[in-house]
Amino acid sequence: MMMQPNPAGRPAPVPGEAPLLSVDNLCVSIRVDDRSVNIVDGVSFSIRRGERVALVGESGSGKSVTARALMRLERRMKATGSIVCDGRDILKLSDGEMRRVRGGTIGMVFQDPMSFLDPLRTIGDQIAETLRIRGVSRRDAERKALHILDELKVERAAERLTAYPHEFSGGMRQRVVLAMALIGDPRLLIADEPTTALDVRVQDQVLALLDEISRSRGLSVLFITHDLGIVAGFADRVMVMYAGSVVEDGDVYSTFAAPRHPYTRGLLDAVPRIDRDSDRLASIRGTPPHVFARPQGCPFHPRCDRAFERCVIERPVLRELGGMRVACHRPEPEAAR
Repeated sequence: MMMQPNPAGRPAPVPGEAPLLSVDNLCVSIRVDDRSVNIVDGVSFSIRRGERVALVGESGSGKSVTARALMRLERRMKATGSIVCDGRDILKLSDGEMRRVRGGTIGMVFQDPMSFLDPLRTIGDQIAETLRIRGVSRRDAERKALHILDELKVERAAERLTAYPHEFSGGMRQRVVLAMALIGDPRLLIADEPTTALDVRVQDQVLALLDEISRSRGLSVLFITHDLGIVAGFADRVMVMYAGSVVEDGDVYSTFAAPRHPYTRGLLDAVPRIDRDSDRLASIRGTPPHVFARPQGCPFHPRCDRAFERCVIERPVLRELGGMRVACHRPEPEAAR
């Protein structure tokens, strides 16, 4: 079931305040034989302090590569443009400075905690590691690790510190990974598909926990997912990616009420709804283009019912449209939904 958009309850932006994160013309490329191919192509956006932004799109749209570029984790790829976080350009920092940003300024929650956690080390050691590598004493780091597990509502937190990852359920392992991301008191939390491998009940618990933690700490959150439905009640803003670019960016209420890009409309129509009586789920025809075979013009035009001649030859730019940003030559009518 798709959650209803929640337009209320978030702090309004402070006039004149610089955004916590500002990304300008980010391109992430990889060398293939003798040519360079952009996986992420000209992405620009900002996130203000305390704001929660959902980055959505089908698999292969470039969501996770964008997130990993913000942390400079894609060493085999080249990132260009600028990523300014808390006043510093991430792409210009030394490796030593970047190690302090990871877990300090920016924390990240990965989608598969079992592949991220070391099976041979205790949960306590792994949570405390972010502080230990900064010179914090073992006793103080363990005390902070215990406090974080308590904050995340892990029962019997003290004894769980000495447990190993295989002794935890999927939902509890996700809380451990969240604790690892939060222990350094970051200002921005990147959550990359944190509910993908969890059942619906545990998904709801993780989302509720992220909601509570981000509100209490005043965290900015970049929440990455392929499922628009589960973030409707969580995010302030939704950015939709397709073929390595942002095609729509708007507040969650406006986007859900009247999406302007045909791709966003297709994603929303494909979400199961209990208020619709239909024997079949809606779908977007065709498949996303391979990164090495993206079409000329608008990358979505082969799958788009609204495409016309201009879409085939000219790539649309992201432009302001009724308070949103849309990259489309023939956007959906404002009152389409």
